[in-house]
Amino acid sequence: MNAPRRSSEAVAAVLGSAMALLVAVAAGHLLILAYGQSPAHVFRILLEGTWGNRYGIGQVLFKATPLMLTGLAVALPLRAGLFNIGAEGQMVVGALAAAVVGAALPAATPWPMATALCAAAGFGAGAFWGGAAGLLKVRFGAHEVITTIMLNFVALALANYLVVTFWHVPETLHSAPIVPAARLARLGLTFAALRGSAVSTALFWALVAAAAAWWLLFRTATGYEIRAAGHNPRAAECAGISLVRVATLAMALGGGCAGLVSMSFVQGYKYYFEDGFSGGMGFMGIAVALLGRSHPAGVVAAALLFGTLSQGGLAINALVPKEIVEILQAVIILAVVAASREVRAALARGVRAAGRGAGR
Repeated sequence: MNAPRRSSEAVAAVLGSAMALLVAVAAGHLLILAYGQSPAHVFRILLEGTWGNRYGIGQVLFKATPLMLTGLAVALPLRAGLFNIGAEGQMVVGALAAAVVGAALPAATPWPMATALCAAAGFGAGAFWGGAAGLLKVRFGAHEVITTIMLNFVALALANYLVVTFWHVPETLHSAPIVPAARLARLGLTFAALRGSAVSTALFWALVAAAAAWWLLFRTATGYEIRAAGHNPRAAECAGISLVRVATLAMALGGGCAGLVSMSFVQGYKYYFEDGFSGGMGFMGIAVALLGRSHPAGVVAAALLFGTLSQGGLAINALVPKEIVEILQAVIILAVVAASREVRAALARGVRAAGRGAGR
């Protein structure tokens, strides 16, 4: 792909995302007017409740941290032409694995080792769950859209069973707390500039993950193979690229990124696994990846936007229902999907695969 073509595609991607945001803002104006409020006033309150005060900034960063990781979980496979709908399940198994390992560590474990072991457990469990879907695709032809959706239900049910049956603290629905050495520092307690917020150093690790994803995609031979397979799989295979390896690796890396959400929730916030903690963050990662056009930098920016909307919904709740924010998120998703060639192609492949399966 030559430089002018890359440049034109980048401009088109930015314009597509900008158009989606404009559509969402227009829809927001109409909804706010329907409730008899001033759109300018409501949006001003939203900004003041997020980026306009120290606590709001910290909460936006806290809510954006897992979205960066689940966004990468979708973006990396999408670069390989695969649509990972399973970030929710991959996140859950990763968080559970990190919590179990963190609780089982000796209290005297040095903190670098304890934090690394917990993070590795989360990444490894998520990578296994994502890689399984990739392997099912390349070995048996099972479409990743279908398998990852089904694996979400398996992950949620399995985690619930294991916690309730074996690993819960009596009279609760959460696991035993991890050892103090495995916990990440709360920035809201350390820095007055983020006073009282729940953001932790997991934010920095999410940014490191995004930087590593960028380096992998655009500075390594493996990244070139992933992008080539996503752009034209037949040509990539003719060039000697193993589509089996690329599909499995891309799905495993995506699942590993989702599993790293354990650093934000288990290691940086609650310090244990809690049933139902995911709250749809895995599915929201799809929107983040689409709005970010599957580019790591775009994913970070989109995560910050959705984190702003999530926190802003609480700020404007006295004026209009906070569900308006959820409607805006849905409008953004629909607008981006409508303009995304890659997503339309992946969904079309999923429909064809489902049709072939039903016809057997």
